Amino acid sequence: MANFKQTPHYYLTLLLLMLSACDANEALHLSKNSVIYCSEGAPESFNPQTVTSGTTIDATANQLYNRLIEFNPTDNTIIPAIAKSWHVTRDGKMITFYLRKDVQFHHTSYFTPTRKLNADDILFSFNRMLDKTHPYHAVSGGKYPFFQNAQFADLIDSIERINSHTVRFRLNHSDSSFLANIGGNSAVILSKEYADQLAGMNTMAELDNLPIGTGPFKFKQYSSGTFIRYEPHQEYWRGKSELKQLLFDITPRDTGRLTKLLAGECDVIAYPIAHEKIRQHPDLILESVTSFNVGYFGFNTRIAPFDNPKVRQALAYAINKQAILETVYTGQAEIATGLIPNSSWAHDASIIGQEYSVTKAKQLLTEAGYPEGFSMDLWAMPVQRAYNPNAITMAKLIQADLQKLDIKVSIVSDYEWTTFLRKISEGEHQSVLLGWSADHPDPDNFFSTLLSCGAINTGSNRTFWCNQEFDQLVQAALQTDNINTRKGYYSQALALINEQVPLIPIAHSKRYQARAKHISGTLLRSIGGIDFHGVTKN
Repeated sequence: MANFKQTPHYYLTLLLLMLSACDANEALHLSKNSVIYCSEGAPESFNPQTVTSGTTIDATANQLYNRLIEFNPTDNTIIPAIAKSWHVTRDGKMITFYLRKDVQFHHTSYFTPTRKLNADDILFSFNRMLDKTHPYHAVSGGKYPFFQNAQFADLIDSIERINSHTVRFRLNHSDSSFLANIGGNSAVILSKEYADQLAGMNTMAELDNLPIGTGPFKFKQYSSGTFIRYEPHQEYWRGKSELKQLLFDITPRDTGRLTKLLAGECDVIAYPIAHEKIRQHPDLILESVTSFNVGYFGFNTRIAPFDNPKVRQALAYAINKQAILETVYTGQAEIATGLIPNSSWAHDASIIGQEYSVTKAKQLLTEAGYPEGFSMDLWAMPVQRAYNPNAITMAKLIQADLQKLDIKVSIVSDYEWTTFLRKISEGEHQSVLLGWSADHPDPDNFFSTLLSCGAINTGSNRTFWCNQEFDQLVQAALQTDNINTRKGYYSQALALINEQVPLIPIAHSKRYQARAKHISGTLLRSIGGIDFHGVTKN
């Protein structure tokens, strides 16, 4: 009979043997010096410039890469990173970054750098996204949603190499969110030398699939949909990690992640369930962080009947957000009265969403020409995120709410994550349960990314709602540094969203994570996902 007390150690050792092909002695060593993170899904890419999903950001942005500047995890102020300092001219149209001279790129089995990071890498990383004639622009489809949503190609006039460690951005006009965007998760720095090598071998697509960065970990192995294996970057400019390796064990089911944590097969898990059980366990820790996020019920406004604002308003009245909050979020969130969280300086408490009223919903639906209801599909995301920890359950609650209006809802939930995102970006859905976790604390990251006309082309505006008045308000807000003036523009934009209802904000939630007590260090960030640099295993 098996000794069940030894089973967790046995499976952990077996997993490490399978992944690393080490002998038994090395596998035992790795088990003591490796961290296994059970993630909720597979990344769409290994370059966060090309996508905006939180799953990809978690797996790549802070593990493989650095940015020119970044956000202090304590108070979200902007701090130096690859750029040791920067200067902004009085008119806000010229920003100069002064680079560190000790930043080394990853040395892997597929790339050996011959130099440290310099200005050429900065120009390559940004020009690739901004210049449609750049040889690498279209390599992964030509979509760089974060920067295209922020309209960087229109904003940036040029990027100039002053010398090997000084870079100057010249803007066509001032933009109050520019530095925040440069510090965002997608603004990672790539290696021009690596890109040149790939171009010479006619394997340019590997730039985004076999990553090279300057971050604390380097890529070792990926088994599609199963695991990612990272190793420490030995020459990391902030000091190398104490870990022997970092493994992302891709486990989509929340029950599966919890089982692995309890069995000792995972050291840290994403989006845990059974919070009280974890809190009461002597060897586990449950942690949380208040995130800048929103979970929403969005409509494809190009498709009838959701091209009719009255239909969208009716559904907003029909949704019982309080029941969703208690059932899906177990009370660990706030009801969303608007697109942006209450903690944002742009929040306007005078603008509130539609209250729960079946009577008003029926009245509006009759005015819209659907007194007997209709049939629709509702796409429910197949992974757990902080902004929606259980989309299937939420979909069933909404299905029951809308049945009171004689609306028949078919729930679509049988696609894996990357296919799901691709299909809704192409507009195959009628409605969808999704959300957004901000890349930085500037409110424009919600407005431009989720609802601007430009975000339709990049795939992050899943409502396909394009409103010129909204876009003009958002652009006007970006062209002033006066925070009160900006707030005025954003208040008007929030009022327009509330009137047109391209999406129904459901909740702003906390993000949770569970870990074994032998794992030390700060992993969670309110802005920027997770970061394993500085994490140790005792």
